[in-house]
Amino acid sequence: MSNFYDKPRFRLCGDRALIVEYGEGIDRAVNEKVRAMTALLKRALPAGVEAVIPAYRSLSLLYNPLATSIGRIAKALEAMETDLRETEIAKPRIVEIPVCYGGEFGPDLEIVAAHNSLTLDEAITVHTSVDYHIYMIGFAPGFCYLGGLDRRLHTPRRKTPRTHLPAGSVGIAESQTGMYPQDSPGGWQIIGRTPLRLFAPWREEPFLYQAGDRIRFVSIVKDQFRRIGEKEWG
Repeated sequence: MSNFYDKPRFRLCGDRALIVEYGEGIDRAVNEKVRAMTALLKRALPAGVEAVIPAYRSLSLLYNPLATSIGRIAKALEAMETDLRETEIAKPRIVEIPVCYGGEFGPDLEIVAAHNSLTLDEAITVHTSVDYHIYMIGFAPGFCYLGGLDRRLHTPRRKTPRTHLPAGSVGIAESQTGMYPQDSPGGWQIIGRTPLRLFAPWREEPFLYQAGDRIRFVSIVKDQFRRIGEKEWG
């Protein structure tokens, strides 16, 4: 059964944003359409539209209500639908993320392993065996929501979120895995940490990845974590 809507659904979000929904759930095909439409829009934003923000199954358009209207934006999007077949979106990059699993870096690895009747080594092997599709970036700058987590690692969120997680923490929540780019609170089960600086606003490219790319986790030991961390954080 298709998760696509028969036609896009438009929802107002305040007085300067329009949400365009293309389907339901976490669906790779729906997400690819969101990416394609985002690529088209970024090449030539309709008059009055200031920015486009992609998500799982929708995109948000920020616009100037004094320069355009919902009707005009909707017509522009309908016209773009005909160009989708000819639109080439960037091929996904594979971005390797070194992770030190367990111990002080992954205090919840034992919980995830026990929940799924795995040893610690088995849990690490399963987590590093897949290239994860980035569906969207949100919640915090650089926080990527990844699809493709093996069912053998599905684990509920923590009942009580932590008030502080170190930048680079890698976690699992239900059927998803992801990374915290900055120090922040969080309720995901933390299984490891990367020494990479995931978000740096002064870099030409603040993020190491973008929606549509794939993340490949690589297990490292504590000494490697320290060496990479010194180069990344000074």
